[in-house]
Amino acid sequence: MTIALAATTAAPAEPVTAGPAEPAARVLTGDRPTGRLHLGHYFGTLANRVRLQKGGADLFVVIADFQVLTDRDVADDLPRYVEELLLDYLAVGIDPDRATIFTHSSVPALNQLLLPFLSLVSVAELRRNPTVKDEINHSRQSSVSGLMFTYPAHQAADILFCKAGLVPVGQDQLPHLEITRTIARRFNDRYPATGSPVFPEPEALLSAAPLLLGTDGTKMSKSRDNAISLAADADETARLIRGAKTDADRHITYDPERRPEVASLLLLASLCLDREPAVLAEEIGSGGAAALKRCVTEAVNGFLAPIRARRAELARDPGHLRAVLRAGNERADAVAEATLDEVRAAMSSRY
Repeated sequence: MTIALAATTAAPAEPVTAGPAEPAARVLTGDRPTGRLHLGHYFGTLANRVRLQKGGADLFVVIADFQVLTDRDVADDLPRYVEELLLDYLAVGIDPDRATIFTHSSVPALNQLLLPFLSLVSVAELRRNPTVKDEINHSRQSSVSGLMFTYPAHQAADILFCKAGLVPVGQDQLPHLEITRTIARRFNDRYPATGSPVFPEPEALLSAAPLLLGTDGTKMSKSRDNAISLAADADETARLIRGAKTDADRHITYDPERRPEVASLLLLASLCLDREPAVLAEEIGSGGAAALKRCVTEAVNGFLAPIRARRAELARDPGHLRAVLRAGNERADAVAEATLDEVRAAMSSRY
């Protein structure tokens, strides 16, 4: 999930690197339903979510359907994309009996938190937000809507409505969490509660995996059409990897600084095979890009085979998918209403 940055005089939180999960820790994570999830999502955050769930964490997963409109004029084919996202979650091992999977639009109290939260950040802070800048650069809109500038505060509401203590993020997203901590801190200072503060200041939980590049050598992204989706079949995966960018040096080495595209492919294979990328590079040696891509294709297809099988099985039962969302929405709505009631009490707006 992308969390936004605001300027603050306080030092950013130290990230918590992936390790044994603390029992009963509450975790918030999620994605916008704009397309199927890909391998960058899996190794960047999905694997962490499953590990946290197995460790006993109270996992909240938001399907951020309202935020689709942040950089789009309309939410095209939204029901299908929501279902695709849910299928990806369940296929990788997120258990709806132990996690709360919900959609933005089904939790009114969460979205109502946006109003007081916006009063706690300045226009200047929102304008210089790096996530806002990046979204504007890749926006599909002819002009930027006001919703773009509320995006960081809306994400803070996603995290704070359930009082999450941990937020799994990728390395490149670390700065984005700071605005949520800023909003929590400012709310607690401005509206001191008689007991403990209303909101925690959540910590970032990092995946151990470095950033994976897309097939074009830039950041792997749904919107840039350069990703290998979890739902891609074996033939599509092979085609995408064959077209991946490498370089002119035939001898394969693992050198992330000087050969980032080759290194990213080696990293992807190593993650799928649970082996060191440098060792794979030595084995491929002078085999060149063709041998490298064969290795990566076999590794990825072998790794994704059970996920694809589970996904296909789940897709045959749409009634189950609807029941999962209905149960998750009901629980999230109850949690959000309780938090909103605390906010009203702190702001002396219970009438």
